[in-house]
Amino acid sequence: MGLKIEREEFVNKTFRLNVKLVREVEVVCTQKDISMNRFVDLALRYALEHLEDEAD
Repeated sequence: MGLKIEREEFVNKTFRLNVKLVREVEVVCTQKDISMNRFVDLALRYALEHLEDEAD
């Protein structure tokens, strides 16, 4: 029985974002010592988990 290492799959995407927003996010990333990619991943996951149905 061998060691099985599962690898996550990633995809590159390009987004156009407001300069002010990016600067604010960069400050938070520096304060929290996380990458912009990690921040965006966390923010998108949070948004999906807290997304409300339009019927609500």
